[in-house]
Amino acid sequence: MSLLRILAKRFFISLLTLWCIATLTFFFLRLIPGGPFDKDRQLPPEIRLNIEKRFGLDQPLFVQYRRYIVGATRGDFGPSFKYLGRSTTEIIRDTLPISAHLGGLALLFAVGLGVPLGFLAAHFHRRWPDRSLLFFTTLGTSLPQFVIASALVLFFCFWTKILPPALWEGPRYYFLPALTLSLYPLCVMLGLTRRLVLNTMFQDYVRTARAKGQSDLGILRDHILKAISPSLLTVLGPMAAMLITGSFIVEMLFAIPGMGQHFITAVSNRDYPLVLAVTLVNATFIIFFNFLVDGFYAWLDPQARAHI
Repeated sequence: MSLLRILAKRFFISLLTLWCIATLTFFFLRLIPGGPFDKDRQLPPEIRLNIEKRFGLDQPLFVQYRRYIVGATRGDFGPSFKYLGRSTTEIIRDTLPISAHLGGLALLFAVGLGVPLGFLAAHFHRRWPDRSLLFFTTLGTSLPQFVIASALVLFFCFWTKILPPALWEGPRYYFLPALTLSLYPLCVMLGLTRRLVLNTMFQDYVRTARAKGQSDLGILRDHILKAISPSLLTVLGPMAAMLITGSFIVEMLFAIPGMGQHFITAVSNRDYPLVLAVTLVNATFIIFFNFLVDGFYAWLDPQARAHI
């Protein structure tokens, strides 16, 4: 199967998946008992009817669904129920770039440090650098983000006083939240790279290349990187989507006005348009990055195209 046909097939499946997610989210929200205005003080029936009419909640369910799908295809998710005077699209437009900036920096840390450190650990297999990095990996994947954030703020903000503790007002404010958000995926990339490199280093074709006198750099370039790239890309897709769409905990701890905070507040407030918009944005990023991963995987390994 040609690469173009594979991409066309994956694109169609991606659109179908996105439609299924949008549909299931819409109807599941309506099946949950209660409504978006139940937490407010008891309203007279006529006022409640006017509010529901204003937001189109008085229409039949399938009419609301059709309007939602048509609006979503145009990038219009309607007005927010809780942030009065603001459209859901406006909220996403204002907060997504901040979360994407934070997530992009965290992804850069995770890949830029995790992959080289994984190679370093594999190179010094069972020696003190390897054991030290394994301890760091275990620690980084075990500690919750609020503990990591507290330790970083304590060291960089109160002891050394070289960085500000919160907000998002310039480059000096970016380092601590990006480092906090990146630590877990960094450790995942480190551990995965180490395992993949160790598995590849002891393959017969690598031993043969080394016996023929090929340099370590040549073996790394021609054999190891080529062998482990598909596996790294498979993990990198969902990881990138997870980081770029924001983290509620990190954004809350560092007072960052990103999109992550709306994951929780939109659900607790029963803000239907915002819940649907945030869900679709997340799903779009996950599907998009998985689409890219499949494309790169098919390009790197033509033999695997039949299984994609």
